[in-house]
Amino acid sequence: MSTPRFSLARMMVRLRRFTRDGQILLSVLAFVVGAASGGAVVAFREVIALVQGVAFGSSSERLLLHLGGLPWWQIVLAPAAGGILIGLAVQFMMDEKRPVGLADVIEASALRGGRMSILQGLKGALVNAASIGFGASVGREGPAVHFGASIAGWLAGSLHLTRPMSRTLLGCGAAAAVAASFNAPIAGALFASEVVIGHYAISAFAPIVIASVTGTAISRYYFGDFPAFTIPEHVIESMWEFPAFIGLGIVAGLVAMAFMQGIMTTSNLAQRLAVPDWTKPAIGGLMIGLMALAFPQVLGVGYGSTEAAVMAAFPLGLLISVCLAKIVATAISIGFGFGGGVFSPALVIGAMLGGAYGIVFTQLFPALSTGTGAYTILGMGAMAAAVLGAPISTALIIFEMTGDYALTLALMVAVVVATMITRGFHGGSFFLWQLERRGHDLKDGFEVALLRNIKVRDIMSSGGELVTLGFSLPEIRAMLQKSEAGELFVVDDNGALFGTITLADMSEFAFDPSLDTLVTASDIARRHPTVLAGDDNLEAALGLMHDSGEEYIAVVEDPDTMMFLGCVREGRVMSAYNRALVEARREERGLD
Repeated sequence: MSTPRFSLARMMVRLRRFTRDGQILLSVLAFVVGAASGGAVVAFREVIALVQGVAFGSSSERLLLHLGGLPWWQIVLAPAAGGILIGLAVQFMMDEKRPVGLADVIEASALRGGRMSILQGLKGALVNAASIGFGASVGREGPAVHFGASIAGWLAGSLHLTRPMSRTLLGCGAAAAVAASFNAPIAGALFASEVVIGHYAISAFAPIVIASVTGTAISRYYFGDFPAFTIPEHVIESMWEFPAFIGLGIVAGLVAMAFMQGIMTTSNLAQRLAVPDWTKPAIGGLMIGLMALAFPQVLGVGYGSTEAAVMAAFPLGLLISVCLAKIVATAISIGFGFGGGVFSPALVIGAMLGGAYGIVFTQLFPALSTGTGAYTILGMGAMAAAVLGAPISTALIIFEMTGDYALTLALMVAVVVATMITRGFHGGSFFLWQLERRGHDLKDGFEVALLRNIKVRDIMSSGGELVTLGFSLPEIRAMLQKSEAGELFVVDDNGALFGTITLADMSEFAFDPSLDTLVTASDIARRHPTVLAGDDNLEAALGLMHDSGEEYIAVVEDPDTMMFLGCVREGRVMSAYNRALVEARREERGLD
């Protein structure tokens, strides 16, 4: 008698039979993912500390306090030498030949059904941790989210979960990572729903909360339960101060746009450099090291600089200088190929900006000012929210990081204004820009993104009603009479599309038998017909059909070769469109 073979996936499938809609299973998996992601964040931070200890002789998050005792050459060479290692690791370890981060998680949620590779997640975590440890001006939170989400995405794929459940589990990994990174369970749950999942359906939110709380518990057990920054509580002095909060939101939104534009410009510059790609992080690291001689605040995640600004320890001139230096250093770090996120740099930049703004406002209106420390906190939130495009969860992250809930109204105002500025004039968050550079435009939402991810070649009918250049007039008449679409595609001897023939194209040839032996398909065909490329998406197909009035369009490999692949009908496109919309709406309602 043979022993039955059981797999983890088969056991989970059988377990689901005892549940009505998979929610119990998803809750159990959320707990597992929360614990795994929390542990992954702990391991990620320990690797950063290990690398930083080797590079700079200190594993403290407040690296700034240690840099004063180091020789100049170590400050310069550590990022440059680290850049060589990062460049080689990216070149030979990463499938996409680039570091990974939060944008990849958003892409996986919107376009790949929540599936991710655990191997790429582990490799990416090592590259990102080494980048931060060697002093690159980047953040650790985005990479931590990617690491946690990759665990969840791999588990979802291994268990063959449905697309809605896979996306929810991906959100669980992201939520747990955010919560563990910031000791912020509420913010972690909302961040995953706001940024990764894209909705707040209760069927998805409940497992995300479980994962977020579990990740926080793991982090608190290891690191302790205390806010990231210990600051005195602030009290808003007067409602007349709110115009100043709005002004800070406007300034933060403008600086956020400059920050993101700086990264774009630097990335384009680095791409044009005529040097091997693996050397670019070393070049960027050398520039950062030289900058650090004048402004050591640019190295690493910058929590020491942020804390100093919150405690009003920096004068006005230094606040402005560090703000500008951090923008340049982060643009160089990301643009030249270091791994890492943008949240921590945004906090540093926002703290410097808010501190400078607070000093100026306090000097002008001392009776109205809540204090420069309060404006520092508001600047952190406004800047980070504008860059991340996540005003709700960012505000909560700031609350839970600082414990200063007295600034609730002021922070909400600054965050919303800054986010409106960037969305109105820049078009979206830093991550949407990253995805747009990869050919994925998600600005119109996840539903439209699904349509953009469906290729014409996936829904086209192969073949079609074809004729060659030498087809005679009687043969063409007979085929058109039997044609369902009333249109024939004419191809040459190599299979390239030559043109199309409809009854309207026949005109005087249709009923003149004297031309039967004289006219062929090449004489009648309408040249330069409307075509779609196989890699065009459904949105492009619907737009072309609307603009041209054509309901039946040929599909070619590309417009240059015109190699005929098949054809697509408007009804088929609309059917695929509706299926994608129905699936997205079912997911939001929590169905699977």
